[in-house]
Amino acid sequence: MNKFFKPIIIVAIAAIVVLLFVFVGRQDSDFSHKYAGYDLTGASTGRANTFSRYMEHHANAPLGQSNIPINIFAYSAAQGVSVLENFQDEPRVLRTEEISFVEYKVNVDKAGLYNFYMEYFPLPSRGIPIERILLINGEVPFLGADRLSFQRVWGDARESTFDNQGNEIRPSQVEKPRWESSRFRDSLGFIVEPYTFYLREGENTIRMEGINEPVVIRALSIMAPEIILPYRETLAGIDTGRFTGGNENFFLKIQGERSNHRSDPSLYPIYDRSSGATDPASVARIRLNMIGGQSWRVAGQWIEWDFDVPENGMYRITIKGRQNYNRGFVSNRTVLINRQVPYSEFAAVPFSFNNKWELLTLHDDQGDILVPLENGSHTIRLQATLGGMGELLNTMEESVYRLNAIYRKILVLTGPEPDIYRDYRVNHVYPEIMTAMSLESKILYKLVDDLTEYTGERSAQAAATLTLARQLELFVKRPEKIPRTLVNFKGNISSLGDSLLGLAQSQLDIDYLIISGKEAHIPPVRENFLVAALHEIKSFFMSFVINYSNVGDVHKDAISVWMIAGRDQSTILKAMIDDTFTPLTGVRVNVRLVAPDAVMPAVVAGTGPDIVLTVPQGEVINYAIRKAVVDISKFPGYEDAVKELNPEVMIPFTYGDGVWGLPEAQYFHVMYYRKDILEELNLSLPDTWEDLINILPIIQKNNMNVGIPSVANADPARGIHPDFSNFMAHLFQRGGRLYNEDGSRALLDTEIAIDAFDVYTKFYTHYKTPIAFDFVNRFRTGEMPLAFADYSNFNTLEVFAPELRGLWGFARMPGLKRKDKDGNEYIDRSVSTGTIASMIISASRRQEQAWEFMKWWISSPTQLRYGRELESIMGAAARYPTANYEAFKQLAWGSEQMAVLDEQRNWTVGTPEVPGGYFVNRHVVNAVRRVLNEGHDTRETLLDYTITINDELIKKRKEFGLE
Repeated sequence: MNKFFKPIIIVAIAAIVVLLFVFVGRQDSDFSHKYAGYDLTGASTGRANTFSRYMEHHANAPLGQSNIPINIFAYSAAQGVSVLENFQDEPRVLRTEEISFVEYKVNVDKAGLYNFYMEYFPLPSRGIPIERILLINGEVPFLGADRLSFQRVWGDARESTFDNQGNEIRPSQVEKPRWESSRFRDSLGFIVEPYTFYLREGENTIRMEGINEPVVIRALSIMAPEIILPYRETLAGIDTGRFTGGNENFFLKIQGERSNHRSDPSLYPIYDRSSGATDPASVARIRLNMIGGQSWRVAGQWIEWDFDVPENGMYRITIKGRQNYNRGFVSNRTVLINRQVPYSEFAAVPFSFNNKWELLTLHDDQGDILVPLENGSHTIRLQATLGGMGELLNTMEESVYRLNAIYRKILVLTGPEPDIYRDYRVNHVYPEIMTAMSLESKILYKLVDDLTEYTGERSAQAAATLTLARQLELFVKRPEKIPRTLVNFKGNISSLGDSLLGLAQSQLDIDYLIISGKEAHIPPVRENFLVAALHEIKSFFMSFVINYSNVGDVHKDAISVWMIAGRDQSTILKAMIDDTFTPLTGVRVNVRLVAPDAVMPAVVAGTGPDIVLTVPQGEVINYAIRKAVVDISKFPGYEDAVKELNPEVMIPFTYGDGVWGLPEAQYFHVMYYRKDILEELNLSLPDTWEDLINILPIIQKNNMNVGIPSVANADPARGIHPDFSNFMAHLFQRGGRLYNEDGSRALLDTEIAIDAFDVYTKFYTHYKTPIAFDFVNRFRTGEMPLAFADYSNFNTLEVFAPELRGLWGFARMPGLKRKDKDGNEYIDRSVSTGTIASMIISASRRQEQAWEFMKWWISSPTQLRYGRELESIMGAAARYPTANYEAFKQLAWGSEQMAVLDEQRNWTVGTPEVPGGYFVNRHVVNAVRRVLNEGHDTRETLLDYTITINDELIKKRKEFGLE
């Protein structure tokens, strides 16, 4: 009996497992039952001023049917504008400055939704996009219209060249300004189509205000929204007869790296050594053989090529591309011919994930698409677009904002670390939050389905969205779970924000484009096993003969420069040396990329370089007291070389009677703030530390906090070092100093230092600000509406927190009220400043040549070019914080940020480096930890450690024969 039933039981169990698998799979593949029948267009906690809400409000408004040109010279009010005659082949144009406004009265025959269109010439300035605010009838219509962006035009400064190792050298990117045109669009690209603005019937007041960069305008229009027809419909409406009879076998290959114009300096030619199918192939040497890559990822960026056709005809377009960056994601490109999208099929051409190159001939469902072209010159432009993903990302961005608002509201009740045994009754205290969570879970479930449908598979980003949707659903069913998993909830919101950033990336490689007649043969891409194997074998053997640490030309009779940075930085430097410094001075330079711990052994062994760049600030004096570096103040032209540097940033390299290094970069703190949260709490920015203490209770009452970096938060293994800046700010703002005149004694036992130390530690002991925190994440979620951090974090937030656009900024540091010698009151905002340095090794036999190089390196033209090229390669998050003020003023900071940085820079104070100075850092950390962790008295603790510090300073001075 058992033998008879055993197979039946096994089969039955297997069938049940299969059915369960199918059922579960079905459930997971479609969540429409979760949101079907619900209105998902609004949310209880969200921004009312978004474009989506604006369009909902004007859902019944018709599209405008006519274009309304605006006479740009007939403005009703203006400031910072001027009329230019005979400018760039135009008889008369309007120039608007960076800080300006121009206002027009426009009559509209019929109320409706219209586009705005502008033809402009980008004037050379700091190289950042031109930004303007648009106001209609005295109001900014929606978020996004307060920051309209207009792109510049970039290109190669020259043809590429080769170094003496056979590597192709990338040309510098320079502005190539020309007349451009644009309909007003979303700067993030989440709204794919141009913005539509509602204009009432009759008179409307249109005002454009400048934010960043001057611009020249030759035309401004209100236009009916553009409708682009499909290929077959478009052809039916034009006379194709004059495009027949051309050479149907015409074939033109355009190498991607030979593009003529680009929207961004980061879209320079790049090289690929990973594939033998790249044209031309490269095994070991650098060949600039493609364009795009990681830099070509932001919606709106474009690359343009010029080409000629010999006669009128109908032509095909083929693109050899590779999207091997985002699995389960599509990179879209808009194809523009002569700056126009000819057919709707060209609005978003998709490139799916593929590790290999693929040829894509543009087509519709009936065959190849042909473009009518007259004989002569034309342009083809590929522009990054999010296509159908844009609407999904717009939904996700709003969801991230709303979820952070929900989290902050729960935070007010529970605090950041809720008691898991306490019932906070969130559903009774905040019933509106439960409603919002229910709605948000449905929005996220639909988003998962939409993402899966769009990409064709369940991606990691969709998985993160699904996790959060399920958690919200659980919270609605079981509110008691909220306090227990609040930290996890916060992490899931951060993951959704990261998914937003990841999905907004649209990288693509372009090898070449082909313009061909409809009968021309297009050779296929040969990227098979044999091609790949042969390429890898060649690469393996070449690795034994290529020295990858050398950069650019390598000379026998040259000064040696070592750089402690990345390959991109060293490559930029070497290119600048070869095309500028060497032709100018005749001095040849070898650049080598080295690890930080390689310098000291090489110097001791006598095999070191002539110059070391990007050295940590504290290392210079360590070399100087051992007579391993040169006193550069003795060289001719020293005073002229340092006149563009802030004197305070020279202090760390000044010791005894000499100056032992020169600063390259300068860092200092500013105050970051969340505009939206401070507005919710009805708080103003603190001007002094007393103001900060006064608003702290309100912030903390809402279970948020202020981020004041602590020296006690250090973990060198994870790259987290003590941050002394805020302790130093309290010391310097009281008129204190760290050392006496000759650096032989620390002044931490003075009344000023003790008072500064006491106030500083009270922020953690009395006012309970957090000791350790992740600034970027807590600021992003809103847990920290105020925080103090280095100004370079601005670019990180700008790039990695797109959902916060327009909701945050930075300002001057809080200060201390003091009186000058005349009794006038002022606020002292002094902060410490840090840097990295260059130094000349004393064993160098080419010290005069090394000095010529160092003068050139820290000069404003060199630092400006280096900063711009660095940003063009690595993006805005890598904006170079040069110590040269003249160069800094011309980098790509907005006018609002530059005003803050200018003022705060004037309050920076340099900290001397002395023998044994490491003991100061070490024992200030120990003193703070003892006060914070063990509750010791601040005065006695600091006095005890000051004795220990001064003993070590005396010991070190004796060791080096300084006393």
